[in-house]
Amino acid sequence: MPNKGELINQILSRGTEEVIDEAHLKDALSSGDTLRIKHGIDPTAPSMHIGHTVPLQKISEFQELGHTAVIIIGDYTAMIGDPSGKDKTRPPLSEKEVKQNAKEYKKQILKVLHGGKTEFHMQSEWYKGFKLTDMLDLLSRVSTSQLLSHETFRTRLDSEQAFMAHELIYPVLQGYDSVAVKADVEIGALEQKFNLLMGRTIQKQHDMKSQDVLMVPYLLGTDGKEKMSKSLGNSIDLTDEPEDMYGKVMSIPDTLIVSYAELLLPIEKQELTWFKEE
Repeated sequence: MPNKGELINQILSRGTEEVIDEAHLKDALSSGDTLRIKHGIDPTAPSMHIGHTVPLQKISEFQELGHTAVIIIGDYTAMIGDPSGKDKTRPPLSEKEVKQNAKEYKKQILKVLHGGKTEFHMQSEWYKGFKLTDMLDLLSRVSTSQLLSHETFRTRLDSEQAFMAHELIYPVLQGYDSVAVKADVEIGALEQKFNLLMGRTIQKQHDMKSQDVLMVPYLLGTDGKEKMSKSLGNSIDLTDEPEDMYGKVMSIPDTLIVSYAELLLPIEKQELTWFKEE
């Protein structure tokens, strides 16, 4: 069993793409204080797939050190649709669909995280009480040039692809979530970097200590080519029957074995070396 120092190094290095601010986070992890580890997920479908568990696995490592997972179910952002990596606006979900999916997500998330060390929050806890003046105040804390520097927005502008004004609000809402739950750290995929850093910006605007950000890679799907996605048919869903899940895992290309082991299994570094040697 690794000691505390080894666990901290594992959190910061294994299956981690980038950390901001790494030195600060390392000191915080060594301090003995209990940190609030935020992760947001939009309930856009009835079931999650194992790609969604990559950041959850990382959060479970924080839980091993006694820290608290703070999971935000994005019932408001789900109805906007995350623009990251998208070349078109996502069709909106109904409130009924979002609520039903959120209920299922909570069950599935607890397959990975320790229930006694996990908080669940719906964005509607704070956004339902927002007035127009509250939203205008929030938007006034971020410049238009900041929002338009988002790579996805720039790409769509350059290629003359339309995007709707409400999509600009998505990063701001995600950023304010960090204020609402007093996040110390936020975990997310590298492709979410813009949104994750927005949390730091908006916390600072509210005279709060800026959260550290830890980014993980995304998991390739069973085709070995594209990011795992239900819509692409290359996903291994958490609600799959065991025999179906086993069959899908056995079908992945050999080149993915090491990355799947590193990102999905709670194994130590020397065991990963064994996988690579094989």
